[in-house]
Amino acid sequence: MTVPINPAAIDIFLQPGEVYFGDRGTRIRTVLGSCVSITFWHPRLLLGGMCHYMLPERNGDAAGQRDGRYADEALGLLFDEMRAEGTQPRDYQAKLFGGGRMFSFDAGKGVLDIGNRNIEMGRRLLRGHGLEPVSEHLAGVGHRSVKSEDADHAVDVEKENRLFGHCGSVVCPLALKPHRRTSISLPMHRR
Repeated sequence: MTVPINPAAIDIFLQPGEVYFGDRGTRIRTVLGSCVSITFWHPRLLLGGMCHYMLPERNGDAAGQRDGRYADEALGLLFDEMRAEGTQPRDYQAKLFGGGRMFSFDAGKGVLDIGNRNIEMGRRLLRGHGLEPVSEHLAGVGHRSVKSEDADHAVDVEKENRLFGHCGSVVCPLALKPHRRTSISLPMHRR
């Protein structure tokens, strides 16, 4: 059974490093480049959330409170919210998005390949908690807009295939191919 979308749902726009957790009265949106978002949904209790992390991990001391800009800390913040609701992360369905290549100079493997490093870390962290994503929209060139309806965990993705590189001393778009936008909808998957 699909839960009807609540027309009175509140819209939440996540900035990089932010985390949100709520009920089916929420629509969460974000825009991702090399960043990654993971969405979570509890199909019975109609609870869910999203994180938008920028980097796979923090380099150095993590003294103080956790920071949603880092994959492990962002998931930790979401998992705390799940546990506060009396649930466990393994009770949720997860979906993984983002990790695009945004700049012409990060084409290889290595320290500048942030998108792929973010994807690898997200998958590793989910597996470490006994979770496999029920769907993914990852990698590639350019950014994507993600909208998650917490009424049924349906996620809409719009992808922009545009690469950025150096044009003198400023960053400007470099078209790899004619500019193309694709839009897909990822329905809720039941296990």
